[in-house]
Amino acid sequence: MLRSLPKLSLLFSSARNPHYLSSAQRFISQGRIAASRVKIGVVSTIPIRSKLTSTISSAIASEMAAEDQVQRVNLLTSTDDNYGGVIVELDQHMDSATFVSILRASVSHWKLLGKKGVWIKLPIHLVNLVEALVKEGFWYHHAEPKYLMLVYWIPESPSTIPANATHRVGVGSFVMNEKQEVLVVQENSGLFQGTGVWKFPTGVVDQGEDICVAAVREVKEETGVDSEFVEVLAFR
Repeated sequence: MLRSLPKLSLLFSSARNPHYLSSAQRFISQGRIAASRVKIGVVSTIPIRSKLTSTISSAIASEMAAEDQVQRVNLLTSTDDNYGGVIVELDQHMDSATFVSILRASVSHWKLLGKKGVWIKLPIHLVNLVEALVKEGFWYHHAEPKYLMLVYWIPESPSTIPANATHRVGVGSFVMNEKQEVLVVQENSGLFQGTGVWKFPTGVVDQGEDICVAAVREVKEETGVDSEFVEVLAFR
């Protein structure tokens, strides 16, 4: 058969077919075919499938890593409240553009979770983010000396976020001693200053203070008299 193909060229792989290479050399040495008529090329095979698979796997791994990184850095840290909403306490400095990107991703995430109200506590040193929050639909809820609270309602239904406190609680103390004498004062400041009016010791309840404690405290502050709370006489 070899004699009928005088211009035969054989291409063998040294990496994969050493047996065929040695056989071809034996054919030449045995004189079965003229050496000048046989061309033997030695090449190395390329593992195309292996490299392609490796490239695809690397691309998928890179994409998954990128997605995982986006999920890690592009969501605001929050805690759940008792009414289906979330509370965010910001503290880290960032520019407005970066913050808006993270905020939008976070709101989308909370929406998928079925959250409703969003409360963002913005400390005074992050005042540069107020405009960005307002442009994203947040509104002021209340302010304290060191922070501003902004809120947002995610569902399309009417908001049930409660309004901020609009009243302060005041107390007036009716104090009587063993002689059935009633303690009264004249104010050094305020509405009754300089009027000559005698009145019960009064004042405002501090934040988080019980009204009973406030009544005793105001008596001590205004008169120096130690008193003991007994009962509530009136409430209006």
